[in-house]
Amino acid sequence: MKTDCPKRAAAWIKPWTSQSIGSKFQHRIFYALIRMGGIRLAYPLLYPVVFYYMACRPSVRERTRHYLSRRFIRKNALQRFADSCRISVALGKVLIDRASVGICGPDAIVLAFPDKARLFSLLAEERGVILMNAHVGGWQVILPGLGQLRRPVNMLLERHVRDVDLHYFEHGRLPMPFRTIDPRGFLGGTLEMMEALNRGEIVCVMGDRVFGSDKNVLGVDFLGQRAFFPFSAFKIASTSGAPVVVFFSHKAGPTRYVIEIPEVIRVPGGLGRSPEAFYPYVRRFVMALEAYTRMHPYQFFNFYDMWS
Repeated sequence: MKTDCPKRAAAWIKPWTSQSIGSKFQHRIFYALIRMGGIRLAYPLLYPVVFYYMACRPSVRERTRHYLSRRFIRKNALQRFADSCRISVALGKVLIDRASVGICGPDAIVLAFPDKARLFSLLAEERGVILMNAHVGGWQVILPGLGQLRRPVNMLLERHVRDVDLHYFEHGRLPMPFRTIDPRGFLGGTLEMMEALNRGEIVCVMGDRVFGSDKNVLGVDFLGQRAFFPFSAFKIASTSGAPVVVFFSHKAGPTRYVIEIPEVIRVPGGLGRSPEAFYPYVRRFVMALEAYTRMHPYQFFNFYDMWS
């Protein structure tokens, strides 16, 4: 398969859900442990819970295989099972850390952001900034760090009605740090994002998740096989002149996360509506994401079948 040739998606994209795994009661047990003893008390319970889901809930384990089967070539079933456990534990720790920020306060987690000055210089251009994150590292933990940027933040965010896994600000200790834009709204929230960028604000989007149809989707080689990625944010960047800042993080210690900017993508204006015109810019994001998986293979938490 050639990696330099854009491919359109099929006529439909397999639906995904953000619904939490586990009941509200099970989540509250972890929240109670955090209140009593912080992450040191909550982490140990994570291991038997993950083992139960991986051993007794094959459908849950299968979600991890979409990515892991492409990242690792494993012939041994025990190795594949261990990989699923390891990535699930890593995700569980991120969720515990996120709850810890909301329950114990922002000092529960240390954020290192060596590229902060670079981001400030981009904000000084007064064109707004599109922060393009992905389901990697501590994307849910680093949100309090956005307050350091001293600019209003707007986030494209969809919540499942049965999602019982609380964001850190939903624990009641901290204010909501951003304004939510619903991708299910009019034109997928495009007008709201454009207005925010025109005010010089920050717009946060996920670059690795497809919402619904194939209208704004391109197929790009990712981990050796064509996967589907949205390109609407790059269309907005072309219209507004805002830079697309690839914004990743990884867990670097028990309570430490590092935020990095591996790419700043400038999309020229006047590219029109053709999806193929945006392929080089989507590919740059995908290449940065693939490099991330090489460095942090067990911190990629998109369990949707991107290759379907």
